[in-house]
Amino acid sequence: MLETESGTVPPDIYGRYNRSPTIAVAAKLMAPAIKMMGRVLRQLSPPVVVDRSLRLTVTDRRIETSDGDVVSLRLADPTGTPLPAWTPGAHVNVHLPSGRTRQYSLSGDPADGTYRIAVRRIDAGGGGSIEMHDSVQAGDQLLITGPVNAFPLALATDGTGEDRMHFVAGGIGITPILPMLLAAEAARVPWTMVYAGRSRQSMPFLDELSRYGDRVVIRTDEEHGIPSISDLLPHHAIDAAIYCCGPTPMLDVVRSAVARQHGVPLHYERFSAPPIVDGVPFDVQLGVGGEVVHVAADRSALETIRTVRPAVAYSCQQGFCGTCKVRVIAGRPLAYGDRMSKREPTEMLICVDRAEGGTLVLDM
Repeated sequence: MLETESGTVPPDIYGRYNRSPTIAVAAKLMAPAIKMMGRVLRQLSPPVVVDRSLRLTVTDRRIETSDGDVVSLRLADPTGTPLPAWTPGAHVNVHLPSGRTRQYSLSGDPADGTYRIAVRRIDAGGGGSIEMHDSVQAGDQLLITGPVNAFPLALATDGTGEDRMHFVAGGIGITPILPMLLAAEAARVPWTMVYAGRSRQSMPFLDELSRYGDRVVIRTDEEHGIPSISDLLPHHAIDAAIYCCGPTPMLDVVRSAVARQHGVPLHYERFSAPPIVDGVPFDVQLGVGGEVVHVAADRSALETIRTVRPAVAYSCQQGFCGTCKVRVIAGRPLAYGDRMSKREPTEMLICVDRAEGGTLVLDM
């Protein structure tokens, strides 16, 4: 399209641009009327809100570890309709009967039309895993939104994907990795993997992984001690694309090692809150005239607020799901990473955003 000072002049039916002065003048005169008509049409036809939630049935419930701390749930449409497609690395938001929302990676086969999630029980957590273990049974229905993929596999059939991969998983971090292995196998991409955990009794899906033979190395703290970086990234894997999901200490070690290897792609997902580095203490006031709580330099606003309001909504604790977003009435939050450029400075994700001292007044 040809851009003019007043707007856009369309081409003729042969794709040629008509630079007639008459058309240019007409386009300029008609521009205000076209803009006004657009505003009227938008008012007459408000945007349609699409409900992307799914109410799914738990068709299968299995204990995946011998210590009983990990349960998997298979979710399906009650009518048998295949569920929306997803890609390896994706997760769904599970809206629990209590009102809690939690995110769980999809760990099954993207081709089978169902979703499988796995949950490790954390007795000292926020209660979501306990509810999933103790209250959700086969035959129950759960409200699901998603899937969303923040940890995609760079796999392409046109030669643009990564040609060799090494996977590192820690504990329940195996869940997003499982479908990646299926995809890499189907694409005949060479890969290796190290799967670490406290003990074999605590590590889910070992039976599933046995099909891959010695390409999967199992390391446990109980048998081998805490893994070193050379254990997680053996020499043969250091120039492969690295995919890692696990606890923060594991991620920190892997990220540090890969940073020293120029040109090595690293993809990772954490399942716990990111560490607070060089934090500054600040205060949060819960509503105008409300209670004031002090956020220490090494604690998040969410963690602190939950000591006085344990029912506050949250999910990922990593700043991307938006569950804990609140309006800031006074003060300016300091965004975690570079997200402030994508969000109004009057909003705050209390799981990761902070302040440079002073007091933030939040609408809660």
